[in-house]
Amino acid sequence: MIKVSEINIYPIKSLGRISKKKISVEPNGLSNDRNFMLIDNNNQFITQRKHPSLALVSVTEKEQSFIIQAPNKKDLIFSKNTLTANKEKVTIWKDTCSAIFANETINLWFSEYLGFAVSLVAYDHLNPRATDPLFSNEKDIVSFADGFPILVISQASLDDLNSRLINPVTMQRFRPNIVVEGCGAFNEDQWRNIKIADVEFEAVKICSRCILTTINPITGVKDENGEPLKTLSQFRKNVSGVKNEKGVFFGMNLIPRSMGEINISDEVVVETS
Repeated sequence: MIKVSEINIYPIKSLGRISKKKISVEPNGLSNDRNFMLIDNNNQFITQRKHPSLALVSVTEKEQSFIIQAPNKKDLIFSKNTLTANKEKVTIWKDTCSAIFANETINLWFSEYLGFAVSLVAYDHLNPRATDPLFSNEKDIVSFADGFPILVISQASLDDLNSRLINPVTMQRFRPNIVVEGCGAFNEDQWRNIKIADVEFEAVKICSRCILTTINPITGVKDENGEPLKTLSQFRKNVSGVKNEKGVFFGMNLIPRSMGEINISDEVVVETS
């Protein structure tokens, strides 16, 4: 039996994860996943790809507040609703979407940590961001995740990768929302429709990976040999059946086709593959 072994959200894009025992599935992804993001003075999103020290910033929840912790910084605590009335267009990859700015106290904390001016912005649920139309339906939406609402990876896929590495890596390198166990390595490549508890998902695109996977989530340091991306590139290019031109692939992107709640240990039913 295939079942859910981990559920993770990343409330602020490119910062630390919060592991959950259960969570609500919403049209744009798991509840509170990547609903916040950091941007520079040009309203361009920033991530660990260029700023690996973000890997050292942790996020925890307490009731309706977030607690943000980083090396050599006093904890930042703010309400999930600590927003201004200021809405502006921001850019994430090739998308431009509406976002709501946080207050200056929050922005200053992150700016001091990174050493340059940044702002924290929240997802504008009244003006949602569309997913890539090449792989989804016209009304499909996504938060500030890279391209699709949910990423699933099987534990067997990570085990296969680690069997090829001199220094094994943790699942945190790949920042999945859902980890499953009980299936073969890379079985998720072939999934088309799955069901977890009573929630339906469509598997729309295998996930192309980038240099963020080379950043150690514990130290914030890039691997000098480019691992695990280097090893993945040796056997995870041109994966059969992938509707994509290029890339190194690991994990599957999902779009919810119904709403509901999922839990750790829920059975994953592969309805079509």
